[in-house]
Amino acid sequence: DGYRNTNQVSDDYRYQDGNYDTPNDGYYRGGDEPAQEEDAQSDVTEGHDEDDEVYEGEYQGIPHPDDIKEKQKKRAPAMDDEYRDRADLMAERMEDEEQLAHQYENIIEECGHGRFQWTLFFVLGLALMADGVEVFVVGFVLPSAEKDMCLSSSNKGMLGLIVYLGMMVGAVLLGGLADKLGRKQCLIISLAINAAFAFLSSFVQGYGFFLFCRLISGLGIGGTLPIVFAYFSEFLSREKRGEHLSWLCMFWMIGGIYASAMAWSIIPHYGWGFSMGTKYHFHSWRVFVLVCALPCIASLVALKFMPESPRFLLEIGKHDEAWMILKQVHDTNMRAKGEPERVFTVSYIKTPKQVDEFIEIQSSTGTWYQRWLVRITTTLKQVWDNVLYCLTAQYRMNTLMLAVVWFTMALSYYGLIVWFPDMIRYFQDEAYESRVKIFDEEEVSHFTFNFTLENQIHRNGEYRNDKFIGMKFKEVRFEDSLFEDCYFEDVRSSETFFENCTIISTVFYNTDLYEHKFINCRLINSTFMKEKEGCHIDFEEDNDFLIYLVSFLGSLSVLPGNIISALLMDKIGRIKMIGGSMLISAVCCFFLFFGNSESAMIGWQCLFCGASIAAWNALDVITVELYPTDKRATAFGILNGLCKFGAILGNSIFSSFVGITKVVPILLASSALVGGGLLALRLPETRDQVLM
Repeated sequence: DGYRNTNQVSDDYRYQDGNYDTPNDGYYRGGDEPAQEEDAQSDVTEGHDEDDEVYEGEYQGIPHPDDIKEKQKKRAPAMDDEYRDRADLMAERMEDEEQLAHQYENIIEECGHGRFQWTLFFVLGLALMADGVEVFVVGFVLPSAEKDMCLSSSNKGMLGLIVYLGMMVGAVLLGGLADKLGRKQCLIISLAINAAFAFLSSFVQGYGFFLFCRLISGLGIGGTLPIVFAYFSEFLSREKRGEHLSWLCMFWMIGGIYASAMAWSIIPHYGWGFSMGTKYHFHSWRVFVLVCALPCIASLVALKFMPESPRFLLEIGKHDEAWMILKQVHDTNMRAKGEPERVFTVSYIKTPKQVDEFIEIQSSTGTWYQRWLVRITTTLKQVWDNVLYCLTAQYRMNTLMLAVVWFTMALSYYGLIVWFPDMIRYFQDEAYESRVKIFDEEEVSHFTFNFTLENQIHRNGEYRNDKFIGMKFKEVRFEDSLFEDCYFEDVRSSETFFENCTIISTVFYNTDLYEHKFINCRLINSTFMKEKEGCHIDFEEDNDFLIYLVSFLGSLSVLPGNIISALLMDKIGRIKMIGGSMLISAVCCFFLFFGNSESAMIGWQCLFCGASIAAWNALDVITVELYPTDKRATAFGILNGLCKFGAILGNSIFSSFVGITKVVPILLASSALVGGGLLALRLPETRDQVLM
């Protein structure tokens, strides 16, 4: 205890009022010598500035010791991070993210909910509306496109599924990129791809190119759903998130209503188009495809005026940009509330530790395409790492359970959505066939047919010296009949065939009675001249207004479910909403056994759609809330891509049983909904947690 530490000795001298105060502890401190030395030193160094002193080793290229110490201090944290274990860095980042999550929640509450969020609500709503439109477009144009492009049954099926295939790929790819490049930038890319190829698809004439355009268009719009919900959720506080994300889902319904209304008002009008020669035809269904791209274009233009998500910017370490955007949100809402004097009190926001290494490639390194190749491969690798992260121990169980719920919901919903119109069309065909007129052993000679023959079967008839001029055959079959010295001119036909007929010395001029319409027929001295080219559309007969009405009512029926889910989402919770909605939808499926007419099928379709929409809304909300910011869009994209895969399977399976049996589709849909609903009850509730 008799030894005193050097630092303690130096600390004992305290400079007060220009004099050193000596401690009174019995030790000798040298009297007044320090003060004398100070006076002498000040006399010697008078007029000398230490800042102007030249270090004598400077001319020899030797760095100053103070400079060395300063550089070492600056490099010390970087060297520490370099040698630290990655697990330690990730643990530190997770701790930072938890602090940021709670601070960000308080900041959003301070910014309030007002004009800014409602503006973003409508901008992103247009993007979601474009997604809803894309689902309905192909179904509406298929009856017209199949005749305009002479599509076979297999080609029709491929055209119906190609959009879902593109949406599946786009959801995973663009959703993953949104976590690396930003919500706004990737949403702009997504909408631009959709708008460009949707616009192009309305002009192309060939089936292959049209199929390719719809595939890429679907790829673009597939990325909107994961990005829109991740983007909007990061501007909402905990109390507002469930309700307002559910309100946002209404735009998908509005997209379905918009597509149905436009199809109903545009496609039947044959004159709403033009032709260039005999090869290029721009019919009204192409005008409909063009009009359906308008919500996407409107959202794309409006999005240019919206900021990036500040939560994303904080995740990548861009503190100042995020602070400016949050201040903009605060000031916009305060001005709208009539409180422009309110000051944004936040000065510093916690930013997570940056673990990923971004290497900037210099312009002098390699060729331009090599630099871009490195950037693209690096970004895709980071996206793939994010995908794998969603399957790590921390998130594996939640991801697998959500995947099953998304898949079962999509399999039943999209399968039945296609099955309902097909069943209605089947009932219509049955009723149509029941009214068929059969003519046996009729003999007609020297007669001119210049009117429409429809829904008729002619068996064992004889037609001699007859003329068929400027007429239409619709659903007409000639079986075991004789045509001798007859003349066909300017004849159009639909579902018309000649089976086991004998045709002698007959001329076919400017008709669409092609070779495949003569089944096992004998053609003797008969001539085909100037056949009609391409396929021809009869809009008055081929477009059933009932199909448009069914889609319109199905889209409108989800309105009550949307309102109820929005009002109750934050009150009863996401899990009960998903489970309850899916189980109620399963019960609705069993009532389909009693749907033996068109009106009954329409009613049960509306009931099913209205009951199931609450589960869709709650799934969107819980998927956003279960994952951290840097993985949110990736996880949503994976699950939504799986949803589109379920839609493809549902469309293929359910449509194959139309006209065969109702038991398999109904039991498959109801069992999938029950299984998914019960599993959803095991998911964690997220309504009280902040966005990580």
